[in-house]
Amino acid sequence: VYVKSSFFPHSPPACLKWKARSHAILSVLKKLQADFFCLQEVDEYDSFYRKNMESLGYSGIYIQRTGQRKRDGCAIFFKPSCAELVTKERIEYNDLLDEQKIETSNEAKGDEKEAKEHSGKDSRDLNDPQVRLKRDCVGIMAAFRINKPFHHMVIVANTHLYWDPELADVKLAQAKYLLSRLAQFKTLISDEFECTPSLLLAGDFNSIPGDMVYSYLVSGYKKPAETIEEEEVAPIPMCSVYEVTRGEPKFTNCTPGFTNTLDYIFFSPSDFIKPVSILQLPEPESPDVVGFLPNDHHPSDHLPIGAEFEISRE
Repeated sequence: VYVKSSFFPHSPPACLKWKARSHAILSVLKKLQADFFCLQEVDEYDSFYRKNMESLGYSGIYIQRTGQRKRDGCAIFFKPSCAELVTKERIEYNDLLDEQKIETSNEAKGDEKEAKEHSGKDSRDLNDPQVRLKRDCVGIMAAFRINKPFHHMVIVANTHLYWDPELADVKLAQAKYLLSRLAQFKTLISDEFECTPSLLLAGDFNSIPGDMVYSYLVSGYKKPAETIEEEEVAPIPMCSVYEVTRGEPKFTNCTPGFTNTLDYIFFSPSDFIKPVSILQLPEPESPDVVGFLPNDHHPSDHLPIGAEFEISRE
């Protein structure tokens, strides 16, 4: 839906056509052979991804973005031979609007003149929180029971945060809502199944290493001495698998207007899960990324990232 020649004039036109891209995407996924895939900007789930991924041995869950004109969403694909889907929940960041309404309800019940002025606001006014927060972004989280070599519960979450750097506060609000929902979901699974689930979070966070969103997401993992008193600490400890192994990659998104890291795999450190390897990404001078993305080697303007984890018995 977003791959148009006007958006990517630097790309070979042939590689932007859906027929070529769809074959290339499947080829990449087939080559990786992961137990779980977290995909964003998925806009042909029913017509393409579901049946083709089933032919590769995967089942999937999907959430489409909210909003009448939004066709894409987030998907998690998994191998039933490896993991059993136990339960899932949607994450809709437009729910932040309801929280904002609750916070401002007393003000909204002010004098009649003020209420009338509020109702007459420009529907596109970004100073209005009801407009600013409504970005139609989504995520999905699910609990899986790993089958081999022994049973273990794993929560996998996938999301795509808003893109605009001018709305950094919106992205931060989304990140906070995401982790609050993940923390609640983890407690639910822990209590219902009397277990200690491992937690994996992947996605396009539209945030570079060290910015507000990234810093918040890993704030729960900082040592107490590193935490500034005024900082709001995340409700669950998370760290980036690339950062704790070899450092964040130089880039995951590669276009003429922007080349940097936006995509991450976070996990909650515990005695039951640890990373053992990561998918290596090309260097900036690598022939397959020269000339920017998408190209004949990479069907997306984002590079795939990945990690292998070892799970220990509880």
